[in-house]
Amino acid sequence: MATGRALWPGAVLGPALLIGVLATACTEPGASGPTAATGGSTSARGGGSPSPSATPPEELCAKLVAHWSRQTVDGDTYGDYQSMGLSNGQYDILRKVVDAARAEKKRAGSAAAERLIDRRARADCREWYRSGGPGEGPWQ
Repeated sequence: MATGRALWPGAVLGPALLIGVLATACTEPGASGPTAATGGSTSARGGGSPSPSATPPEELCAKLVAHWSRQTVDGDTYGDYQSMGLSNGQYDILRKVVDAARAEKKRAGSAAAERLIDRRARADCREWYRSGGPGEGPWQ
């Protein structure tokens, strides 16, 4: 029966041919290369307009620090920075902001402490990222 020849003439080229067909089918019309297969071509998105940018890290830091500062300012403990989703550097900023907010709350009331939290979190995070932000370690 079997004489060492393929029963179907294209069987020898089957896997290579199949891969070529699938790769070609994944591209956009008129496009070529890996970017077309992964959606990297700009023709489908309006002629090369940039995608929306992500939230800048210093803004995200400020939002996180302000949120957790508000949660912490009335308590007597800070909690675990990892459970808050903060890096070690962001946690250092949080502790400074909370200390200042507690003093401001005693001096001028809750509304003044809220304003200080927003102002200090924004300024301290901006400065932290301007000077390099997180270090080499994942906790920084």
